[in-house]
Amino acid sequence: MSADQAITAEGIEQGIAGFVSGRVNAEVPADQDLFASGLVSSMFAMELVVHLEQAFSVQILGDDLKRDNFRTVRAMTALVLRLRDAGQPADA
Repeated sequence: MSADQAITAEGIEQGIAGFVSGRVNAEVPADQDLFASGLVSSMFAMELVVHLEQAFSVQILGDDLKRDNFRTVRAMTALVLRLRDAGQPADA
């Protein structure tokens, strides 16, 4: 099993939180509403989509592009975990 396949929910959450915190120059709790707090604009939301796809080898399409999936670090972590679980081939 590769390091990419063995990544944990905690590791994903830390990676996303680190990316967001670095971009907004502030520590971001995992359950903070990024849109309500004004930390995330629609342009930054698109950057988040690209970052999640590249960092965690997932594709975010269609219904998964809704704002609620990007509202908090925790929500993005759940999205990545769900997409990784759905996309893993049986023989990987």
